[in-house]
Amino acid sequence: MKLEELINKHKSSLNQTDMVVWKYIFNNKQRCRHMSIHDLAKECCVSSTTIVRFAKKLSLDGFSDLKAVLKMEEEGFLNDEKDVLEAITTFYHHSWRALLKCNFDDVSKLMYRAKRVFAYASGYVQSNVVQEIKRLFFYDDVFIYEVKGKEEFHSVNRILTPDDLVIIVSLSGEAPLAVEFAQTLQLKEVPLISITRLHDNSLASLSTENLYITPVIFQLYEVGENKTPYESMSPYFLLIEIWYVKYKLYRKNKMT
Repeated sequence: MKLEELINKHKSSLNQTDMVVWKYIFNNKQRCRHMSIHDLAKECCVSSTTIVRFAKKLSLDGFSDLKAVLKMEEEGFLNDEKDVLEAITTFYHHSWRALLKCNFDDVSKLMYRAKRVFAYASGYVQSNVVQEIKRLFFYDDVFIYEVKGKEEFHSVNRILTPDDLVIIVSLSGEAPLAVEFAQTLQLKEVPLISITRLHDNSLASLSTENLYITPVIFQLYEVGENKTPYESMSPYFLLIEIWYVKYKLYRKNKMT
């Protein structure tokens, strides 16, 4: 999870003083990773309470969470087992809490009203996410058909109507085929839920509703080693599980 993404998501709630704090952190990330809340407040000419409020506006619990996010961005800091486990624990804990605060009513409404549901995944991990969506919603008699490839989509597209629902899972939100599908669905006024990384992207802009995840890269090797960093995709599955539970609650309320 990157602090820049949290800033973009919550920018409308940040005031001028908050932006002063953010500007200092952005330009001094290395120092801020090791500063106390009192030192940071002094450097920004604000109170410690202002720093805490700033962190909470970003959906963080406080200054300690803010420092944890900064530390996870530091290249190469995860070079022993203790660091890795602590960072992953912090990441999972924050991701879970942040997702629990999200409102899933709009996407649940689309799922509840849809006569048929189709899903498309832009890659291997995304396909596993679709399988999990299918598995969970099957318990509530929601049958989801996975569309695989361009030819299959064009075949399905001939029968799609505004009463249907399509879910597209794409990490970047810029996969050419996913964007092409979304453009076609928008023209036909077929509801679309996109699941992408938290940032501005073409797929999200074309969707009826958006669900966002924030994966994080863990550098498991020493700086300089020619190894690919490990990127956790667990937020995808946390998101789907929480959505499913909140869908059940939404459905229960509609049926009572």
